[in-house]
Parts: sequence; C-alpha cells; structure tokens
Amino acid sequence: MPALSNASLSHLDPRVAVPRYDRRQVTPGIVHIGVGGFHRAHQAMYIDELMNRGEALNWGIVGVGVMPGDRRMQEALAAQDYLYTLVVKHPNGERVPRVIGAMLDYLYAADDSEAVIECMAAPAIRIVSLTVTEGGYNFHPVSGEFDLDNPEVRHDLDHPEAPRTTFGLVVEALARRRARGLAPFTLMSCDNIQGNGEVAKRMFIAFARARDPELAIWLEAEVAFPNAMVDRITPVTQPFDIAELARKFSVDDAWPVVCEPFTQWVLEDRFTHGRPAFEQVGVQVVEEVEPYELMKLRLLNASHQALCYFGTLAGYRYAHEVCRDPLFVAFLLGYMRHEGSPTLAPVPGVDLEQYRLTLIERFANPEIKDTLARLCAESSDRIPKWLVPVIREQLASGGEIHRSAAVVASWARYAEGVDEQGEPIAVVDRHKHELVALAAENRTRPTAFIDNRELFGDLIENDRFREAYLTALQSLHERGARATLETLTGEQGQGAE
Repeated sequence: MPALSNASLSHLDPRVAVPRYDRRQVTPGIVHIGVGGFHRAHQAMYIDELMNRGEALNWGIVGVGVMPGDRRMQEALAAQDYLYTLVVKHPNGERVPRVIGAMLDYLYAADDSEAVIECMAAPAIRIVSLTVTEGGYNFHPVSGEFDLDNPEVRHDLDHPEAPRTTFGLVVEALARRRARGLAPFTLMSCDNIQGNGEVAKRMFIAFARARDPELAIWLEAEVAFPNAMVDRITPVTQPFDIAELARKFSVDDAWPVVCEPFTQWVLEDRFTHGRPAFEQVGVQVVEEVEPYELMKLRLLNASHQALCYFGTLAGYRYAHEVCRDPLFVAFLLGYMRHEGSPTLAPVPGVDLEQYRLTLIERFANPEIKDTLARLCAESSDRIPKWLVPVIREQLASGGEIHRSAAVVASWARYAEGVDEQGEPIAVVDRHKHELVALAAENRTRPTAFIDNRELFGDLIENDRFREAYLTALQSLHERGARATLETLTGEQGQGAE
C-alpha cells in the first residue's frame, strides 16, 4: 500500500474522492496559522471544494506551525505532499473519505521564522487565518486586556526580527508589507471566541502598539478582521482512525482527520484584499455574525461544558454515551431552553428549537467518539467565555441560573482529580496547578473555586449565584452527579420536554 502522495492519488480506491483539479496549477493565497484537525476539516475543506469547482486556484493554503507540538504535524504532512484524508463519520457507521489537496506547504516557525514572515509578506498572500485556540490570543480572561508580560511576547518586542509568537510573526510581516508599499492581508480568526475578529484586532493592535505606535495606527486603519462563527465537531485523530482508513479503503495516511457530517461557517463580509467565493460552497457570508456566534457559543459550546464534567464524574468517557442517557439529555435541553437561549437575540433563518434538538443528535453520534477528556481540556479558556456570560445576563434579567451554576460546580468537583468510581482524572489546563489547589479546598472552604476572580470576576458576590453553586457542589459531594442532575431536571418540572 503506497503512502498518500501526489503520485499515489490516481491509484486510490475509487470510493475515495480525490482532488478534481491539477494541484500544479494551484498557487498560494492564504497562510493559515495553527493547522489542526479543525482547520483541515473546515476551512481547508471549503477551499478544496471551491477548487473542485474550478474556482479559487489562486487561494492555496500555506500552513504555519508555531507551537512545539506542530512539528509532528508538519513532518507528517510534508511526507505526503501536504495531502490528507478527511473522513466524514455518519451515525449509521458509514464512512465517506475524501483527499483534500488545498494545502501546498507547511512551514514550522521555530525552524525558520524568516521564511514564515516572508511568506506572509509576499504580494500573493491576501488572507492570514488563525485557529490558535482560545488561549492563543493572550488576553486576560476577565479584563480582556493583552498580556504584555508574557515572556514570549516580551522576547518578540525586544527582537522583532526573530519572533517566536503568532503576534510577532504576523506584525513583522505586516510591517514589511507596509514598508514595501503592499496592501495588507486580511487577518481572519476561525476560533471559538465571541467576536473573534474584534478580539484578534484588539490583541494584534495592542502588540503592534507596544512595538511601534505608528505601525499600530496603520494596522488599525488598513487591516480587516472579519468576525466568524465556525462549527464542526472534529475529535482528535486516533490510531484506530488511521488503521481503519488503511483497512477499509487502502489509504496509507499518517494523519487523517475525522469529523461529523454537519458543518457551518458564518463569515462577515469584510476583507482587505479580496476573498474566495465562499458563498458558492455553503458558507453564510453575512453583514452581522454576532447572533449566530452567540447561538453557537452559548448553546453548543456551553452545552459541551455542561455534559463533560458531569459525564466524567458519572463514569462516562465519550460525549455520545452521555447524550444517549435521557437524564443528561433532559439537563442539556433544560440548560439550552431556559438559560442559554433567553440570552440570545433572534437568529436570522434559524429555528432555535430545531437547532437545540440537532445539537443533541450531533452529540449522540456514536461514530465520532468525541472524548469527554477533550471537551474538559483547557476549561479556564472556555467557561469564562461560553458560560459565565450566560450566568451574568440571566442574573441581570432575573432568569434561571441553577443549571449554569451547577456546571461551574461540576467543573470544581472535576478539578479535584478523581471521579465517583475512584478513577483518577487527568486535568489538562494551562492553569492546572492553581485550579487543582483551589479544588482541594472544596470541602473545607466551598467558595474557594469561585473566589478565583481571574476566572469569575465578582460572581461570588452575587447571593443567588453563590447559593446555587454551593447547593450543587454539596450535592455532588454527598449524592453524586446523577442524583444532582435528577434534582436539577425536576426542580422546574421541565424534564426532557
């Protein structure tokens, strides 16, 4: 079985879709920083679909890795001509594989930052896109201000010619374009952050201002930062996925990506220097993204947090296991209907009840095998952005908050590091040590976890939130996750409706 490559494309199983365009005719137009599973299942897939229609051949993607873990991905993709297989997993067990050919190159910044900068500074590059995770924007979770004390940021400010961070690389490339009289590229965030374009704008301008105030003024005036809402459940590729692709379809791919059938991209039509015709392949190009992104962040993303800690404590390990349990489904729908949805403005063209029910169906897809460990990771970057705003708006309006408060309590209980069966929990979070230390005080000082103002601001001072949180935490300790959920789903008499 030959390894996936340009040369092997014509010999693949006919059930495997391959690029219908000549990759030799594709030229770069996009640099993408943070090439992970999601980018490969989403943005790169859309570009590939346009190319299959004979469009966007001048919008090929050059990947860039900045983090240490990116080297392995770069090496794997380089060995197979930057091709990879996207496998859509349907709930009935059907697999639909497709080789994506939109990526032309992948540069690892630690090896040659100059090559990365010059690539972005090249006239052909008109978009630099990002999937660097919520934590990659280097802002304080409560204040939202850029962290200029970050040692890597300090290094880049002191050594702008040899940057290590995304901020340093991008701003240096923009500085060179400005000096050369070239139009700037659009900086397009594809991360799960409310107002991701606006957040990216504030962070990059803050870095530029610290480096050169005049450059920051130019950047603010000339560079577009479109907002976007992106959605496709894309679990981490497992060894099983690689073996299954080889066994069922005879494709030797070192790093395929698997995903659910559903995909959505809502994109603000604001670009500095042109864009692909995304609307031709199902992207919703709109004037205002916020209603869609709030729907996704506060229903899908917050519901992931609502199920992952409770589910782990109860002994589940996969999202589909949780969402096949009627008790958990009742809790999730109760949260979405009575706490998340009341904070949303009308969403054009969307039936919210159908959207909520579709989420449960998506979460329950047994073929995705989305791990609760993945959903629980980096909670300190997720809860403050996805769930805390719901709590604050509901408190302000007098709405229900007992389910949201219970989710926070389940996170605190999860951070104690052991589930209800006595099995250890591996907490994965950049603030792990602080969180675990606070959780260790849960039984002796029950407010310790929510006293962390870096994550929760002044929520601890709100009597209604504090009481709901303490009630849930006590129940989790004394009665466990299932009994706590039974109380929560029965309190308002809503059940699964």
